[in-house]
Amino acid sequence: MTPPPGAPDLAALRPRLPSPLTAVEDERFARHGVRLLLKRDDLIHPELPGNKWRKLAPNLRAAAGAGRRTLLTFGGAYSNHLRATAAAGRLLGLATVGVVRGQELADRPLNPSLARCAADGMRLLFTDRATYRRKTEPAVLTALLTEAALRPEDVHVVPEGGSNALAARGCAALGEELRGTADVVAVACGTGGTLAGLAAGLAAGQRALGFPVVGGDFLEADIRELQRAAFGAPTGDWDLDGRFTFGGYARTTPALDTFAEDFGARHGLPVERLYVAKMLYGLTALTEAGAFPEGTTVAAVITGAP
Repeated sequence: MTPPPGAPDLAALRPRLPSPLTAVEDERFARHGVRLLLKRDDLIHPELPGNKWRKLAPNLRAAAGAGRRTLLTFGGAYSNHLRATAAAGRLLGLATVGVVRGQELADRPLNPSLARCAADGMRLLFTDRATYRRKTEPAVLTALLTEAALRPEDVHVVPEGGSNALAARGCAALGEELRGTADVVAVACGTGGTLAGLAAGLAAGQRALGFPVVGGDFLEADIRELQRAAFGAPTGDWDLDGRFTFGGYARTTPALDTFAEDFGARHGLPVERLYVAKMLYGLTALTEAGAFPEGTTVAAVITGAP
């Protein structure tokens, strides 16, 4: 599809793709005969946090193709997706609106994540948690657009975390980049879009393993629904291990912080706490428990930086 005149040129963002894949030496894996690779999606773009490019790019193309120059999306107070959307909007000359969970935050100083969004030009709309839970309902979305003085025909709506069918198809490229490189590919999961696409892109015989960062049993059904919307049916060999949430989204513990500092010191990699650390901790714990046969190669997707 040819974008209309004046549409943003995504090539101008110059993402680094495929993202680097590096082998690291870690005795916690080596003594079990497991080889560890790091898939550095955190290096895709210096201003868009981590792998969010893979989800955003197809949505940006859809917005451009429809001539819509405003992006409206959703997230919590520490959402990497909000940050990526705001940065993409600034770089491409698009207006961005972020609906933030938590009306109580409206009268507080912005945390660093939201401050970065605002600095990139994103308009922040704070909403109460009950309304936020209903954000996909047409009446609620209409009310949000009215509050923001936006016309529906001017706005491309991107769901929370960027996870929709377009995003899942975009993340299939991550799996394709990893074909033939690893037996198991691990990724942290928030809304499930990355895992949905990753699993679809991997080759037969490869398995995707997701580590949810928030508790609850909803994620498996959400991923299956994303795959149905994107690919016509659930696809690929994938599984979830929900034992490493460390209390839920945006929460850490001293044990997780200690692990992250140690992993970073071992491998020269600053470890993001809310997603990446939980995935790496879970992957290390499973390896030390003998979950992977000797000779297994595992790849850990580094989805963002601190």
